[in-house]
Amino acid sequence: MNSKADFIRSNSDGGFGKIDWSRHDPKAAQARLAASAKVASHRRLQTGAARFVPSEHLINAINAAIAARAPLLLTGDPGTGKTQVAYFLSRYFGIELFHYQVHSDSSARDLRYDFDAVAYLRDAYLASVQKRADDTPVIPLRTDPRYLQPGKLWQAYEHKNECVLLIDEIDKAPRDFPNDLLLELADYRFDHPFPPAEPIARLEHLPPPIVIITSNGERRLPDPFLRRCIVHHIELDDQLLERILDAWADEFAEGLSADARRAALVRFNEIRRRLETRSRPPGAAELLIWLTVLAARGTSEKRIAEAPLQALPSLECLIKDHEDQQHLR
Repeated sequence: MNSKADFIRSNSDGGFGKIDWSRHDPKAAQARLAASAKVASHRRLQTGAARFVPSEHLINAINAAIAARAPLLLTGDPGTGKTQVAYFLSRYFGIELFHYQVHSDSSARDLRYDFDAVAYLRDAYLASVQKRADDTPVIPLRTDPRYLQPGKLWQAYEHKNECVLLIDEIDKAPRDFPNDLLLELADYRFDHPFPPAEPIARLEHLPPPIVIITSNGERRLPDPFLRRCIVHHIELDDQLLERILDAWADEFAEGLSADARRAALVRFNEIRRRLETRSRPPGAAELLIWLTVLAARGTSEKRIAEAPLQALPSLECLIKDHEDQQHLR
């Protein structure tokens, strides 16, 4: 029997096999996609903020950071809700969020502004050969928005109300990146890229942004940077997993019974324990995706509870390494 999660099906009742393209109906196949059309949108950070339930320890850390107007550095494994904290605060206080995603080649300048030097030099050259009637070139301004775009830090400083600034996955950046932000984190200002323009700073009558910084712990951050932050580690323990499961229970209720969800959590923890000495085990994000697929397929509690670990249904949602899958045998 086909489940609603079987988006690709053979043309016979004998299971999957060679597609008989002469009988294939693309419109019917396309109609099956509607069953999952909105699933991804439910996991978006803006949507997930409504389901986020911070622990008491996390609330204490948030309150301390806001009271001191100090950056809050959140550490922990991927999928523990670090990024979600910023979206939760934005929703809770009804204030703007400026989200900067750090990359392996990010620099502190990228957080402040982006200057398109190639476009500027091209236009400056064209201007030099296309002169005015009085034979003087029309050189474009470097501060023209076509070339100079404020970064998330600049946007947060010039925002007229309270706001949240998220610097996400700072441990991905080169080592100098955190140290290059020390002035910004202490005085909430930085020099304009083209003096004598005034420095970019938070208006004195406005409080500094609520700064949330996340790290997956891929490397240690510099001590001068850490001293400016309030640091809180989010542990993916049983209590956090239970809160996540409760918050998202209605997403799986139709296709996955409460007993099946509990069985899935037990097996999920088995996998984490089995893999904890080998590699980074699956996190909360993988758990939610796995439960989504199990619910879509109407998987029974019996099958989840009794299947060997290596034969768990939709195991590919949890295991990303072939050797890890072999280790479950």
